[in-house]
Amino acid sequence: MTALTRRKFVAAGGVAACAFSIDPSLLRAAAKMPFKVAVITDEISPDFDHACAVAANDFGMQWVELRTLWGKNISKLDDADIAKANAILNKYKLWVTDIASPLFKTDFPGAPRSKSSPLVDHAQDAHGASFAFKEQEDLLERCIALAKQFKTSRIRCFDFWRLDDQAPYRAAINAKLTEAAETAGKHDKILVLENEFECNTATARESVATLAAVASPHLMLNWDPGNAVARGETDAFPEGFALLPKNRIGHCHVKCAVRKAETKAGFEWAAVGQGLPDWAAQFRALKLAGYREAVSLETHWTGGGTPEACSRASWAGMKTALESS
Repeated sequence: MTALTRRKFVAAGGVAACAFSIDPSLLRAAAKMPFKVAVITDEISPDFDHACAVAANDFGMQWVELRTLWGKNISKLDDADIAKANAILNKYKLWVTDIASPLFKTDFPGAPRSKSSPLVDHAQDAHGASFAFKEQEDLLERCIALAKQFKTSRIRCFDFWRLDDQAPYRAAINAKLTEAAETAGKHDKILVLENEFECNTATARESVATLAAVASPHLMLNWDPGNAVARGETDAFPEGFALLPKNRIGHCHVKCAVRKAETKAGFEWAAVGQGLPDWAAQFRALKLAGYREAVSLETHWTGGGTPEACSRASWAGMKTALESS
């Protein structure tokens, strides 16, 4: 079910078309795009109902990605929260692309403390996702249960906070990813490893190496070229993308970055269409590669006012890229 079938949904349900502010240009774009067009809800608002209303009614989507709801990390929702969230999803006729979990977004045991670790300055992860290594097995079980409750086959994961020298630990990290993927596979779930700029697999080239080392069919890539750009791989698309095994791409995040050497981080986030990568070209390449899973807006950019305003601006850029791809 793609984002473009919402018009049929409205008609079938006997709801007047004017009840939804659906942009017809998205319908035209989706006719050409086989993707599950989505947004991470907390990039719009912590209020899950409001975020879903914007995604469905204003953006015309039928898919959302779940990371935090009402300020709670997805992994910390209780039974009442889950029931409420599912009721809201049903209300707006939305499906879930994946559980955007914080699995393995932690320090690797026995390795030096990462400069990216929230523990370095006693900060908290931005999405309430700080879990120690010893908690990861339980976290995986929790995320598998959540995937079942939200009727999705995919769980996002990472491969630990980035080390200055990961070589001595890489084999052990790969073994941990393999073990987790096999556990997920026993429940018919797939782990999608995000190339995260603050984790050990951050770029397209590092993604190629990790996927080659972790051959499990239950581990795929959450391709995020914006993160690769943030890490310094300014040719993440098209050169980096060309290297990726396309049959191992299982999810995709849409955002943009601009390299800025004068900033502390060396980059800044940008609205979609105002930085790298070229999303129209990236969408075309994904389509040609036979990719049929989610392209999920992960705004991150904060230069346009409120999170909702920034997400609306980035959605406008994403929609333009979809239309021209």
